[in-house]
Amino acid sequence: MSTTKQETDAVLSVENLSVSYGKVQALEDVNVDVKSGETVAVIGPNGAGKSTLVDTIGGFHDYDGSIRYNGMEVADSSTSNLIADGLFYCTERRDLFDYMSVEQNLRLGSYLNDEGEERRLEEVFDLFPRLEERRTQETQSLSGGEMQMLSLGRGLMSDPEFLILDEPSIGLAPVILQDISEALESIQELSVEILICEQNITFALEHADRLYLLENGSVRRSGTPDSLESDKFVETYIGG
Repeated sequence: MSTTKQETDAVLSVENLSVSYGKVQALEDVNVDVKSGETVAVIGPNGAGKSTLVDTIGGFHDYDGSIRYNGMEVADSSTSNLIADGLFYCTERRDLFDYMSVEQNLRLGSYLNDEGEERRLEEVFDLFPRLEERRTQETQSLSGGEMQMLSLGRGLMSDPEFLILDEPSIGLAPVILQDISEALESIQELSVEILICEQNITFALEHADRLYLLENGSVRRSGTPDSLESDKFVETYIGG
């Protein structure tokens, strides 16, 4: 389990965030922050609003409230500017190009920052040897776990300062999940801020410095892994 960082400056600050789809309230008065060097997880059941939260942070939804990344309001910036400022969002959808090769998909991650591209490509291959073995294969030929590696690798090709990962463990076989877990630990050593949305509570507890429990579009609990593991409400939620 990682150690909680002591920095107080929030790199990402979400305040009183509300998002609706027509008459459906997807998020209501959500407050989340990620401080320098932290890994923060947002946990909750399917339909809790986790993907809506990270989609909104990534600039894909209108919202009420405030989302500030490095002091800049997300609504006032384009997606390309957010990427150029170091934020990269690895969606649950993965958004890969099926008929392009593994290497071509990876290189797309550096299209806004190609300085050091070859070095970063080798670093991704060191992190995910499976991708190097399949570098010339069409992406559609990969397994689901390999596609998850490719999505994360493409994010790293942007030389990110802040990574958003939506359900990185979903549908993965245990051996692939272990590879993803080890890769995430290596990324954490680089002091990259990470926001994870995750249904896999064990995975989240292993990697997060702090967690938020989202339910029905609202934050119900927040704290460190130790404090939440002993919380009676959270115990009931995770079946503890």
